[in-house]
Amino acid sequence: MREVSRADVVLSGYGPVGRAFVAYLARRGDELARRHGVRVNVAAVRASSAQCLLREGEPVPPRSAWSPRAPLEDTLDRTAARVFVQAIPSSPRLRRHAAEEALVALRRGVHVVTATKSHLLSHWRDLDEAARAAGGMIRISGATGAALPAGDLSRTSLRGMGCTTIRACPNGTATFVLDRLAEGRSLDEAIREARRRGIAEADPSSDLSGADAATKVRLLAALAWGWDPATVEVRAEPVDEGASRAAPAAVARARRLRAVASASVDEPRLVRVRLEETEPGDPLRALVGPEKAVVFGCPEAGDVVVSGGRSSPLGAALALVKDTLEVTAPRTGFL
Repeated sequence: MREVSRADVVLSGYGPVGRAFVAYLARRGDELARRHGVRVNVAAVRASSAQCLLREGEPVPPRSAWSPRAPLEDTLDRTAARVFVQAIPSSPRLRRHAAEEALVALRRGVHVVTATKSHLLSHWRDLDEAARAAGGMIRISGATGAALPAGDLSRTSLRGMGCTTIRACPNGTATFVLDRLAEGRSLDEAIREARRRGIAEADPSSDLSGADAATKVRLLAALAWGWDPATVEVRAEPVDEGASRAAPAAVARARRLRAVASASVDEPRLVRVRLEETEPGDPLRALVGPEKAVVFGCPEAGDVVVSGGRSSPLGAALALVKDTLEVTAPRTGFL
């Protein structure tokens, strides 16, 4: 029988993604341990002003039973955590806090797994240097496309394959809205339907401006080519009222309008987001509703395409689970 090790985790953030992470591990922890040789145990959960420490298998108590939040150093020491998982919002207001906590963990030899994007854009070099100095790892699948494993491809799977371009529709809200516009809906109607279906957030401006798609491609390019995201210029075309006319016009030509984020080694440190009429045969044209896809252009190996992946709190939580297993599970033989 396979030997199973234990990986204690400190989770930062207990919103929809954090709760989905805890719930999935509670539901599938035994199966994951048997399959991957590591039992992931949430030893502590931290929120903005409070935290709770958990015994193995203990459910997260109501917030009223939590204690005041201790310094992260103390929580990591008390739990002997191997992994620090971040599931806090990717907001400018929390950028410095997210970076500081990730650096604290890395400098103590604790791996970092994050779905939070903001500090990756501003502190990439600092995080990388801290991880290398302490022999730790950072995994960011949840920040590059939730359950879509594009980050894994950029980081390792395309090594030596000569990838020179990235074309992506990594934002499901933009794709969904453009498809509704193509059907003749107004922009306001399309956004309302996206919200009703749980695809769009209350404020979809980051999705429709191209900022979110650009962020994800900045991170993919950083993994693939070593770019520092903080130095990358972004030129983005938004999904706006003009798209209400362009989307039906594209359909009339057997094409589909897509918000395509792209980067190329021939244009270092530049990410573009453009509304493109995609033609039959283009993997980005084939997307339906909130689906996502990334096309890695490899001139000698041929294009490598990854698509699908759930855009939801559960999808992001599954990416956190996958990355946590990846940094803690034994690596021998075919594994």
